[in-house]
Amino acid sequence: MTTSRQAERPKRPPLIPDQRRELLLKHLRRDGVLSVQQVKQLFGVSHMTVRRDIAELEQQGLVFSVPGGVRIASHVPHEPTFQAKSLTEQREKRAMAREADTLLRDGMTVYLDAGTTLHALVPHLAEHRELTVVTNDFNAVELLCGARHLEVIHIGGRVEPDNRSSVGRLAAATVSHLALDTAFISTSSWDLIRGVTTPSEQKVEVKQAAMAAASQSVLVAGASKYGTFGKYKVAALRSFDVIITDTGLTEAAAEGVRGAGPDLRLVPPAPETDAGQS
Repeated sequence: MTTSRQAERPKRPPLIPDQRRELLLKHLRRDGVLSVQQVKQLFGVSHMTVRRDIAELEQQGLVFSVPGGVRIASHVPHEPTFQAKSLTEQREKRAMAREADTLLRDGMTVYLDAGTTLHALVPHLAEHRELTVVTNDFNAVELLCGARHLEVIHIGGRVEPDNRSSVGRLAAATVSHLALDTAFISTSSWDLIRGVTTPSEQKVEVKQAAMAAASQSVLVAGASKYGTFGKYKVAALRSFDVIITDTGLTEAAAEGVRGAGPDLRLVPPAPETDAGQS
């Protein structure tokens, strides 16, 4: 039975956008991911209002869209092996490599970071003349060692067997003695708030040394890795001159990245028909 006091109780006023978004963040920190339908029910708002809230928070790098919902940044405890990564997103990697190739000129000295995304750039390197390629990637060295028109420098250091690369202080020391035109950096995790991160402490010094030695730093990383973070920070996104990623990055996230300063280049996946081509 409804009492007169209950009947007279005023309805709670609707939340303003900033209040809704702060509460949404609170729920996401607890639950990790929510569907759009769940958010609608939480706040009693329309689908469009939910999407606007998500887009605003995504532009700030605080949340990340997923099909049908939204999630908070997720932690990457360790990197997959080179072999495991080589089987994923091959069309996206070929497309990003082609875009990275547009930054190359004959006679340059470039650093090529280890990883399967930048591994797709290796065939393009061989098409240039008087190029000096500095790398910590054993796979790249193996493919380029027969290209006598190139100078190839492997930086040595501690061997990381799962990713077939060299890491650590000795590797970083070698890079620091070189003058690079461009450093192409890869990563397993990146976002607007934390920048480029890695779960491997040994990789940090090498990446930072390459960026410090280069006139231009270029991040080449898939959109599927955006919104994830590792334990160790490499660099803020504003430290990069160019960021190359695929069109899987949402427009709201892209606006946030552009706001950090880099020249953001979104490339669509390569056609299936060129799967056997470089």
